Amino acid sequence: MRQFLLTLTLCLSVVLVTAQNSALFKQATEFYNKGEYTKAIENYGKILENGEHSAELYFNLGNCHYKLNAIGPSILYYEKALLLKPNDKEILNNLGYAQNMRLDAVEEMPKTEIAQFYYGLVNFFSFDQWAYLAVALILLFVLAYLTYFFLRHATQKRIAFISSVFALILGVMCVLLAYLQYQEFKNDNPAIIFSQEVKISSEPNSNSEVVFTLHEGTKVKVLDQLDEWKKIQLADGQTGWLPKESIRMLKDF
Repeated sequence: MRQFLLTLTLCLSVVLVTAQNSALFKQATEFYNKGEYTKAIENYGKILENGEHSAELYFNLGNCHYKLNAIGPSILYYEKALLLKPNDKEILNNLGYAQNMRLDAVEEMPKTEIAQFYYGLVNFFSFDQWAYLAVALILLFVLAYLTYFFLRHATQKRIAFISSVFALILGVMCVLLAYLQYQEFKNDNPAIIFSQEVKISSEPNSNSEVVFTLHEGTKVKVLDQLDEWKKIQLADGQTGWLPKESIRMLKDF
């Protein structure tokens, strides 16, 4: 009886939170359409506090901050949306507009054609999406293989058998791609510069030489941390140290 009551309470809590989030989202959309972007941000923030995270939520937050000319937050939330929904054209389009507002122009290190193909393939889907696709293909393999035994005509049996083999091969490839994408996701530690301007030092202390300067909205990769300092790397390969309060981590959901 006690277990039943706990389960019932949990279910009711989930329903209430979901209903509250839906109401907040609807109200935030109304605020956005009226041009009341700060109020919309407050509502979206409450949804985040309730533990809900989605590409749509982060995308809308990015739009609100973009309308307020807040470069750092807009890029941060567009990038977060992109982590949950890779290669989404609308997110990429709006992210491009926000990136055009940055002061820093960082060119990526050139990649070989093979490397471009590899990264394009591995990052075409998130590791979750690759995993879902792998499960679907394995189920297709099982169905095609079972169909092979029930069919009578030789041509139909051959088609079913070949289809099952292809589904199995593609399923295994998707599992491999999911693993590679997960490893890349785990090893990558991106962040967005949030300070209007921050000086990048050669060592993790305020007395060291300043090697270059970055501005709000620039994307960096965090390599290491020492006390209140983080070592970062730019897309062009430059590295240095900055105070950790100058950046916001992309994967902090």
